[in-house]
Amino acid sequence: MRVIITGGGTGGHVYPALAIARGLKEARPGVELLYIGTARGLEADVVPRAGLTLATITVQGLVRRQVWKNIPALVKTGRGLGESWQQVRRFRPDVVVGTGGYVSGPVCLAAALQGVPVILHEQNAFPGVTNRLLAILARCVCLTFPEAASRFPRRAKLVTTGLPVRPEIIQADRDSCRQHFGLRPEQLFLVTVGGSQGARSINGAMLPILKELAGCQDVSLLQVTGRRDYEAYLQQVRTQGIDLAKYGNITIEPYVYNLEQALAAADLVIGRAGASFLAEVLARGLPSVLVPYPHAAANHQEYNARAVARQGAAVVVLDRELKGGRLYQVVFELLRSREKLKAMAAAAASLGRPGALEAIIQVILKTVESG
Repeated sequence: MRVIITGGGTGGHVYPALAIARGLKEARPGVELLYIGTARGLEADVVPRAGLTLATITVQGLVRRQVWKNIPALVKTGRGLGESWQQVRRFRPDVVVGTGGYVSGPVCLAAALQGVPVILHEQNAFPGVTNRLLAILARCVCLTFPEAASRFPRRAKLVTTGLPVRPEIIQADRDSCRQHFGLRPEQLFLVTVGGSQGARSINGAMLPILKELAGCQDVSLLQVTGRRDYEAYLQQVRTQGIDLAKYGNITIEPYVYNLEQALAAADLVIGRAGASFLAEVLARGLPSVLVPYPHAAANHQEYNARAVARQGAAVVVLDRELKGGRLYQVVFELLRSREKLKAMAAAAASLGRPGALEAIIQVILKTVESG
């Protein structure tokens, strides 16, 4: 079996693609995989590290509000379509799997024009432009959020599978992870993550929360600031009179490599509403306070957050509300009500799809078997 996987630009497109690649290797040990991306996106770094062959094409995203700037992008996309055609023709795949991002457009189009079956995966509640345009050419579109279905063409074949989550997220043992962080059985553990680069606005809004929780015996807190703002934030913490050495219940880190341990140990999570992070939070059955990134394409993070909040698993705090103290208000309302946290956790667990990867792999395998 030969499979081309394509998707790029950001982790939201690349990491699901890598999870699918890993799932295919486990399901079909002899599978031959080719990843097609760009030379500048995240995939250029992480795909070779994952042991996959990477082929790159020339492509550039469109500028939504400045149409006149799109002429060079259209020229590059045309060139990328030609390069994609050659890659598909040379590799002769049984199926092409696209996870979104502008690089997947020419690759999936070239495959469909050559009669190769195309499978798409859409991560967000508000689907990206590329996947919406490609949907009518695809054999199937795998959705993370059922809410996304209304934004696809009626003739598109859709199935809700969820988003692939790293096995270590699901397999992490809560008791041993809580021991790792030195937590007592009755102690609540609050984890704040602003994404791999951190989130300056969330960090700033956390300062009064840190001040209130400093020395609290009932709550322990881990805040991940991002490397960019770590040192400056520590200075802000000191300015607030918070002595981290004195108050052992607060830990501030620039980055954590063992996020799966932190999530397994957590009782409440504060973070952005990217699809991959949300899938991990829901797979763990965690209550969350979601602060959507306000500049995400088509505001898709707010759509993601609202979809989860409607089911009772999260509370949404908009980025513009952070300066008004709403995060402080929401966090302490939740920390004071363990019954509320328990209800939110149950709602999150009902939304989590730990079997998402297996469902997507089955779609791919059935497509190949049906020709």
